[in-house]
Amino acid sequence: KMINGGNVQRWTCLNFSRLHIDGVKRFCGDLVKMCNAIGMVFNPMPVVEILSASANNIEGALKHAHQSAHNLQLLIVILPDVTGHYGKVKKVCETDLGIVSQCLKPDKVERANKQYFENVALKVNVKVGGRNTALQQALTRQIPLVTDLPTIFFGADVTHPAAGDDSSPSIAAVVASMDWPEITKYKAVVSAQLPRQEIIQDLYCTGTDPEKGTPVHSGMMRELLVSFFQKTKHKPSRIIFYR
Repeated sequence: KMINGGNVQRWTCLNFSRLHIDGVKRFCGDLVKMCNAIGMVFNPMPVVEILSASANNIEGALKHAHQSAHNLQLLIVILPDVTGHYGKVKKVCETDLGIVSQCLKPDKVERANKQYFENVALKVNVKVGGRNTALQQALTRQIPLVTDLPTIFFGADVTHPAAGDDSSPSIAAVVASMDWPEITKYKAVVSAQLPRQEIIQDLYCTGTDPEKGTPVHSGMMRELLVSFFQKTKHKPSRIIFYR
């Protein structure tokens, strides 16, 4: 059993492999049963029909699924038999379309057993906002300097281009915890900046509204603080920052 089960009402599946569509539908049905059995609320009916599509038209098929199923919460993707397509599927789903996806290898689907269904269900639960594990001390608020007051954790780093590359930007990334007191969910934001610049330029920024003349606050840290408040309904009383 998971700590908190996610809720999935709008989902479907795209099959890019050689697996027969009937077998894919049976697999999805068994996966839904497992998700419900371990604590999720998972609608057994896909919002649009489960379909097979050509591995030569991955982007087009993903976009068609996105257009056909409005407000899609989860897209199960059975990858092509030939390896090397995972990155493309993830880029289109999560960067271009904003769809939560769960990619599966066809050979694993074909030989799926109880343990495999459990493992996939746990992955799906986290992706749709559920929580699989938490420290007992967090649930009972017994972790010093963490559970006594609303606390947010930050981590940050900057990745620089390879030696000799003077045209590519450095990439700053900041991650922050999004729940309390459990501290099990995180959100990350990234920003491009000047090459070889170790100081994070967009960590926190201030400016002036050109029309109102009032101060304007922005930056990655502000975005994460606002998200923390929206998720927890608490303003953090303590910030722990790892750099």
